[in-house]
Amino acid sequence: MISKLDLRETLDLPIIEASTAIENFQNQTLRPILKLQNDIYMTLFHAYAVRQKTDLSALGKDKKRIFIEQSLQKDVALKNTFIGITIGMFTPEELESYSLESKEFNRRIITMLMERIKSHLK
Repeated sequence: MISKLDLRETLDLPIIEASTAIENFQNQTLRPILKLQNDIYMTLFHAYAVRQKTDLSALGKDKKRIFIEQSLQKDVALKNTFIGITIGMFTPEELESYSLESKEFNRRIITMLMERIKSHLK
């Protein structure tokens, strides 16, 4: 049986001895999950924009950036959906680590997703 870890791509990120446990979790767990789930995040964000009656292709770079940031910061349902998609890919051990610092990890997930979506919607 394939595990969730087997689905993730191994990213060649340097392991820095001075990194905190939170930074290591971000680099070893969150980043590979975000990369794996990228198509899902992008599809959901496009569907969200359509529901909001926003034509992303018609927006200028600055307005697009503002729309992405405000959507992920202020729309609790959208934010929680993205966080849930990410958490759903955790192993039980990762979920235990996540639960100790969930607020910080949620902030990091949303920040990384904002950057990921912005880079895909240039």
